Amino acid sequence: MDKQLDLLQGTLDMLVLKAVSLGPLYGYGVLLRIQQISKGTLEIQQGSLYPALYRLEPATELQKPGP
Repeated sequence: MDKQLDLLQGTLDMLVLKAVSLGPLYGYGVLLRIQQISKGTLEIQQGSLYPALYRLEPATELQKPGP
């Protein structure tokens, strides 16, 4: 993988982890939280977010919020 792609994925992973560290969220909530944290500067597309969530799930304790 090229270094720029690794950097982008790593940055997105950190944003996702920061978003969920503030409380349990579903996918779309993570998008909204990232926009809120960045004061609207960052807008993550669903096509980028969901692969990141699937990539992070086995590597962390990231889980879907329970009932």
